[in-house]
Amino acid sequence: MASLNYITPEGLARIQTELKKLLYDERPKMVKTVAWAAANGDRSENADYTYGKKRLREIDRRIRFLQKRLDNIEVVDPKTVTHAHISFAATVTLEDEEGEQATYMIVGEDEIDAAQGKISWKSPLAKALLGKKQGDAFAFKRPKGVVELEVIKIEYK
Repeated sequence: MASLNYITPEGLARIQTELKKLLYDERPKMVKTVAWAAANGDRSENADYTYGKKRLREIDRRIRFLQKRLDNIEVVDPKTVTHAHISFAATVTLEDEEGEQATYMIVGEDEIDAAQGKISWKSPLAKALLGKKQGDAFAFKRPKGVVELEVIKIEYK
């Protein structure tokens, strides 16, 4: 049995939009392209047919992947979380030893975006953060070495 796939409502909407686009837009167009290319004769030297079949397999693979992800999904809306400790969907502001602050949101594996500070709940930093409260300090081992971090703010938005 697969483990639960935690996700925010925004992440769920993004996956559902991609799945609908693949199922009702890209796949039907590619099926038409492959049918047209197949009707042109010799398939062994038909680049449109060869590429079309390859792209159709890629689309089908992505559709199966997304459908499997949706099978074990558990949506967590950060607006409904009321506790004061860090859990899934929390937006956390941290401060390091030098006074530099960074903000991270703990999201599902399908929502990771390092540029926006969205980290997976399975990442080492998120695992170190889970359960902490505002004002907690902890040591975190990163590739550059151990750093002392303090939880400055916890929000659920």
